[in-house]
Amino acid sequence: MTVSDRWLLPDGVEDILPPLAGRIESLRRDVMDTCQRWGYKLVIPPLIEYLESLFTGTGHDLELQTFKLTDQLTGRMMGVRADMTPQAARIDAHTLAEEGITRLCYAGHVLHTRPRHMLASRTPIQAGCELFGSRSESADLEVISLMLETLRLAGLPRIHLDLAHVAIYQSLMDAADFDRDTEAAIFDAMARKSVPELDQLLGHCQAGSAGARLRQLARVSGGAAALADARAILEGASEALDAALAQLERVFEFIAARYPEVSVGFDFCELRGYNYHTGLVFAAYVPGHGDAVGKGGRYDAIGGDFGRARPATGFSLDIRALVALGTRPSPASPAVWAPSSDDPSLAGVIAGLRLTETVVQALPEDEGCNPADRGCDRQLVMKDGQWVVETLD
Repeated sequence: MTVSDRWLLPDGVEDILPPLAGRIESLRRDVMDTCQRWGYKLVIPPLIEYLESLFTGTGHDLELQTFKLTDQLTGRMMGVRADMTPQAARIDAHTLAEEGITRLCYAGHVLHTRPRHMLASRTPIQAGCELFGSRSESADLEVISLMLETLRLAGLPRIHLDLAHVAIYQSLMDAADFDRDTEAAIFDAMARKSVPELDQLLGHCQAGSAGARLRQLARVSGGAAALADARAILEGASEALDAALAQLERVFEFIAARYPEVSVGFDFCELRGYNYHTGLVFAAYVPGHGDAVGKGGRYDAIGGDFGRARPATGFSLDIRALVALGTRPSPASPAVWAPSSDDPSLAGVIAGLRLTETVVQALPEDEGCNPADRGCDRQLVMKDGQWVVETLD
């Protein structure tokens, strides 16, 4: 590497500079403050853990996104977290081990081996909330509501919420009883929403069979009409499917009543997080941006892998992406310019101001500079033997 290349950063990894850093930190604080006002307690998980802990119950996708390294103390393999949800599940199941309802929130950097899409960062700042100990639909509705409230803080344009239910795909696949290779091919085609491939894989299935229903369902998406179409396709299939559709309808009605500004749709091909989600899943989108700005759902199985089975639901979002997509203004940061002076009284005045104000004190090298160039809109000046704050001309 030449001297001129030493400042280069890896692809998808970048510095966050002023004023963007201030906007990101301001939103992070507001998101965490909002979560804590809803009763969620802040946790700060470690950046690295043993692989067994990071991958517990999460499936293969997270493993592919995780950087791995060897612990020089033990020789065991460790990973840099790519998602904080498993860490929150470990804390609930093992570290806290509380009875009843536990609500946790977190915010911090995660690291991905590959960006999710061409323009995404490999070092997103993930924030989220997890609710443990309740199987109730009320818990799912609380988590969705809190996610929508946090998205409001970012000043996003119109939000669209996609709803899905893992039990729908799982029930149909269980009933179809395909061999492992066929099941994997169907899953891949569903995840990519490739209707032609599904036609090829399922076109031979008898009308009314689970495979035929799955093929029809892949063509269904949209609002309330899509839910009605899904009901018609799945009518009489199983009680589990009826219960999943009924829950989707109740959640749809709740969001329509509580958040009328949010458009709601259904995506029956949604398989994101299929390896660990166990029920209702959801994702929020904004116009012109293909990736979800917030996502989550129910995952009742992870805690059992840590030795303490607990029902759970939660959501996560990327603070950096929200700042880039939102219209949230930069936080106001007026500052007071203080001269370089040996006057002992000046130090006391500056200390007092710094309890509530930003004060920048000049250094010898600042002689002749314009305080406005340092972000100041006022200055300390000596008048009648007293230091007073005046507005800059």
